[in-house]
Amino acid sequence: MIKISIIIPVLNEANNIKNVLYHLIENAINVANLEIIVVDGGSTDGTKNEVLDTSRQQHYTRTDIRLIHSEKGRPKQMNTGAKHATGNVLYFLHADSYPPKYFDQFIVEAVEKDKPAGCFRMRFDSDHWWLKLAGWLTALPFRACRGGDQSQFITRKLFYDIGGYDENFTIYEDNDLIKKLYQKKQFVVIPKWLTTSARCYRKHGIWKTQYHFWRIHLKNRMGASAQELICYYKENLVNA
Repeated sequence: MIKISIIIPVLNEANNIKNVLYHLIENAINVANLEIIVVDGGSTDGTKNEVLDTSRQQHYTRTDIRLIHSEKGRPKQMNTGAKHATGNVLYFLHADSYPPKYFDQFIVEAVEKDKPAGCFRMRFDSDHWWLKLAGWLTALPFRACRGGDQSQFITRKLFYDIGGYDENFTIYEDNDLIKKLYQKKQFVVIPKWLTTSARCYRKHGIWKTQYHFWRIHLKNRMGASAQELICYYKENLVNA
């Protein structure tokens, strides 16, 4: 039997995390065969209380929701979550992304068809034409169309075979993992739509944000180090 461990790294996500947890519970086809591991990187806004409150409220559904703590940094948090997971499939999800209805069934079906890793198609919660186009592009099979917002399922065995997330990355860790999977030709895009927040685009502006994301992709392809990528990101999209 396939058991899915959903791993959600969080840092100050009090406004989002409860909605995501309820969404997972309400849209899974078999909640009893899931565990949800929320990995907190040092939140100071009430995120932990929101997770614990949801866990208590959902006890009757037999959904296992756990809160664990980790050093700050998404790759560290996700690797920590994987170490605590008991499922044979790991499903990494951002705290502002909402998988499609029956997402767990689609993941199980993919794994049973010898597809040990993959993601969903993605759309933004925005009607802006560019973001709608960017979402449509995620239906294509090319690695350039992939990103962490699409979520990532991977069998536990394959995850450890490729070394998990590279903790040298503070950003771009999802793309680094996906690159390894594409090199192994072990990746599938499930033709169902996940919805993710466009909050970063709203905060910084669509064209500014997209431009800097493109620059980060280009820098990575030109051989920039993980430290160079995070410095660029902080300078242009965090401290700008």
